[in-house]
Amino acid sequence: MVIIKSASDIKKMKIAGEISVNALKIAKDALAAGVTTLSVDKEVTKYIISRNAKPAFLGYQGFPNATCISINNELIHGIPSNNRKVSEGDIVSIDVGVIYDRFYGDNAATFAIGEISEEDSKLLAVTKECLIKAIAIAVGGNRLGDIGYTIENHAHQNGFSIVEAYQGHGLGRKLHEDPSVLNFGIKGRGIKLIPGMTIAIEPMVNAGVKDIYVDPVDGWTVKTMDNLHSAHFEMSIAITDNDPIILTDWREVI
Repeated sequence: MVIIKSASDIKKMKIAGEISVNALKIAKDALAAGVTTLSVDKEVTKYIISRNAKPAFLGYQGFPNATCISINNELIHGIPSNNRKVSEGDIVSIDVGVIYDRFYGDNAATFAIGEISEEDSKLLAVTKECLIKAIAIAVGGNRLGDIGYTIENHAHQNGFSIVEAYQGHGLGRKLHEDPSVLNFGIKGRGIKLIPGMTIAIEPMVNAGVKDIYVDPVDGWTVKTMDNLHSAHFEMSIAITDNDPIILTDWREVI
């Protein structure tokens, strides 16, 4: 069931979103060749707690950390580790969420570490464009299929594939609410967008095939089947009759 939020709810979600955005910026600033992913996670955790908020992912379905940090061929859900170091030329996806005053904020971005390949630069740019284009059409009266079509079409036009096994979601007092926000779809199909809906849109785009698998060793990290690179960008928004309210707008800080 889709839960429509009040103006008061959305105001609280904007605060949770602002903390999430700043947590993502903390992660970006901590990234550098040679640092461990666990050290980045610790900086983010410290910041979230300093804001009297809680890391949304920590303990969620058993996940052991505050951030998901995924490198190169890892799509999502990478577990921070003291044994995993970031290297020059990597692309690093960081997903972070917070709970503040019972509401969730959720966002993600993929970052370049130093000089990266032209293919990776294009992958990051196109994935970010998929998100921005999808947000632009996320207005009352349009449908979820319009969002999915916009993301899928832009990725395919640029020679990339869309991961179909994972998607965006509603959020509010829960991290994952209805509806599922697919990254593929048909124009004019799906649930109608209604003012007061709050959703996380998160394109996941692969350089190669769309097929993925979950690492059997840690049971969390999602990787590309062909070992080619993947990018992930996410913002949370509230639907209105006009332009959506972006609850986790990280563009000015990262």
